[in-house]
Amino acid sequence: MTKSKSWWERDTAPGYILVAATVISFLLLNGPLGVSFHHLLEDPIGGLSVGAGEGAHRVNLHLVINDALMVIFFLYVGLELKRETVEGPFKNPREAALPLAGALGGMAAPALIYVAINLSHPEYLRGWAIPAATDIAFALGVMSLLGPRVPGGLRLFLLALAIIDDLGAIVVIALFYSTHLTAWALGGAVSTFVLMLLLNRGGVTRLWIYWLLGLITWGFMLLSGVHATIAGVLTALAVPMRDKTGGSPLISAEHALKPWVQFAIMPIFALANAGVQLHGAGIGALLHPVALGIGAGLVFGKPIGITVAALVASAVLRQPMPGTLPQMLGMAMLAGIGFTMSLFIGTLAFGAGDLATPVRFGVLGGSVMSALAGLAVLAWCCRQTVREDHATLGPEEDTAEQRGVLEGIETRDRK
Repeated sequence: MTKSKSWWERDTAPGYILVAATVISFLLLNGPLGVSFHHLLEDPIGGLSVGAGEGAHRVNLHLVINDALMVIFFLYVGLELKRETVEGPFKNPREAALPLAGALGGMAAPALIYVAINLSHPEYLRGWAIPAATDIAFALGVMSLLGPRVPGGLRLFLLALAIIDDLGAIVVIALFYSTHLTAWALGGAVSTFVLMLLLNRGGVTRLWIYWLLGLITWGFMLLSGVHATIAGVLTALAVPMRDKTGGSPLISAEHALKPWVQFAIMPIFALANAGVQLHGAGIGALLHPVALGIGAGLVFGKPIGITVAALVASAVLRQPMPGTLPQMLGMAMLAGIGFTMSLFIGTLAFGAGDLATPVRFGVLGGSVMSALAGLAVLAWCCRQTVREDHATLGPEEDTAEQRGVLEGIETRDRK
């Protein structure tokens, strides 16, 4: 008889924990401890600051979570994407073109919807990029609630699409919203990344070297004015896939990071970012053109843009879709979960003034509706599906458990 899994070993566990953290965050911010919780996140830590001049930011717990802790999450998803790109289904460039096309369509359509709704309000058009972003952590976390019923290819498609989407959002921020970029820091990040690629090319497989250089890359990114989490993706791209013996440093790192990401980093991230203060907000904020533009962009623009663009790319390239049309639509709805990156772009676009509340209403409302709609569609169209490929890391998982993140340093003996 097969031994039943503990609750934390089930595919749905990370999703439930993420939802619980989101609810707790919302209750904390809108309850009697709201002020204290806000100060805990936002009050400066000592006299520390990041950057210089007008672009300087005081260091607080919120900054530590979003710009430091979440780098590890981006490192993890970057490792997973590279594995599937190098040795998985995305090693064919024509197949990789599908999520790229979906991501571009999923950014363009929400932006166009937002502009159409706010066309008569030129002062609001600066927020066009707010609904263009997908929150990787929440989108994948919500999808995990359905467990193995979701086809593995569909989850991978959402992962690739969300990473491309977030990288696109970072480019948009750099081009349209960043005003205090530091050239020398950007140059330092690029140089360190190139050095990691050269080490990979030269056969260096010691992971600690890449972690050290990744940390330096993160420091440069943090000072550059560009969102620091991209350092995690850059580091993942440089990690070697195979060593001389046929082992995989990348898979070892990915498997070792997995429980930390799912059960620590993602819930902490949700606790610090998912809550929205509703005190003093009225119906005017809910029906504000900015809120309507953001909400409509996330709820309608994302699924329309992603699905149509992927279908066109599939027909042109003659590549099969990773799922049926209803499954693709449900997955694309989950991509409408904007949360952190959308809120971040909203802050850059409108600051903390009168438009902050409509921005939060639009992002929160649109993200919740997208999550519920996506879950409903996927639960219906995947109700008879049992995924057989959920153990995607292969037989090297046991070795990875023993090696940990730093090879050569074994964890305590497994009894």
